[in-house]
Amino acid sequence: MTRLLEPLIVDPRDPVAILPVLEEAIAGQRTLLPVPAEDPTRATLLRDSQRAGEPISPDIALVVATSGSTGTPKGAQLTPANLVSSADATHRRLGGEGQWLLAMPAHHIAGLQVLVRSLIAGVDPLALDLRLGFHTADFAAAAAELHATGDRCYTSLTPMQLAKLMDTLRGIEALRLFDAVLVGGAALNPQLARAARDMQITVVTTYGSSETAGGCVYGGHPLPGARVRVDRGRIHLGGPMIAQGYRNDPDHVAFAEEGWFATSDAGTIEDGSLRVTGRLDAIIDSGGLKLQPEVLEQAMLAVPGVTGACVVGIPDLRLGQAIVAAYTGSATPGEVIEGLDHLPRWQLPKDLRRVAALPLTGPGKVDRRGVEKLF
Repeated sequence: MTRLLEPLIVDPRDPVAILPVLEEAIAGQRTLLPVPAEDPTRATLLRDSQRAGEPISPDIALVVATSGSTGTPKGAQLTPANLVSSADATHRRLGGEGQWLLAMPAHHIAGLQVLVRSLIAGVDPLALDLRLGFHTADFAAAAAELHATGDRCYTSLTPMQLAKLMDTLRGIEALRLFDAVLVGGAALNPQLARAARDMQITVVTTYGSSETAGGCVYGGHPLPGARVRVDRGRIHLGGPMIAQGYRNDPDHVAFAEEGWFATSDAGTIEDGSLRVTGRLDAIIDSGGLKLQPEVLEQAMLAVPGVTGACVVGIPDLRLGQAIVAAYTGSATPGEVIEGLDHLPRWQLPKDLRRVAALPLTGPGKVDRRGVEKLF
């Protein structure tokens, strides 16, 4: 019998409504392509690029798009075993199954895995209505409802969501109700991480992608069954959660080695812990000197009053690329430069701009192309 790839429309008003068909996909009965109901342009792009309605291997449960800011998104092909192994490994690392609060869009892998983990645990997750944004009062009310069950409680957030909650006492108290708050999708501000620890909020940083069925490295260490290695500076991830290639690019070199995914990220393993240093394709070559922009971003985030930062390279006749940066927060540009005084002078931004908000692509991911356009 021919299996077709079916679009799965995810309504932000009620993302939990997709649970029955998601369960059928995990049972091997359907193959689904999650698309956002509130973004028709993105939904059409996903349908066309992933060939919705056309035949697909019955071994695939979900085709989950990557969140690139430009070009055609790739579609990671995830089997039931990929999804279930990831969910089981997460619960083993966190100390057991529990109640989940969905606070992210459910057409992205981080949100989908909250639903999958809930299915595996046999519980109905709570979900926030994100149509009008992410609000502390809604999160706090849902956290209290979950906590009242007496079960273990978990949620998954972006660094920006965590920062917003930690701006208020109500948000802090809500975060304390969770046995673990998974934070991923972007680098966590070290100041925010320290503040969370001081406030007794159990933050667990995660690293992974659609290609790995979500986060597969927690707190720098692989989940049970997952494997990590660094080959010539590039991070490779392996294990039972690795996708079966891309729907629209089956010969992509990232999946050249069976059971492994070659990421586009640079990193090191120090004392058994993975440290992600940045994107290999984001390196800035300024006057022959190469800068990993995430290194400068982390230095900026360590400056008091800086809440977000993005460093990019723009064309420059003399240098090839000039280092520029945009940031959010209360610090003045002068205070930021003063806080970077320990860095080599060539790494200092040639243009530094404070903005009200950094452009985003996907949940909590800064759009580097969008930042380039600011300059």
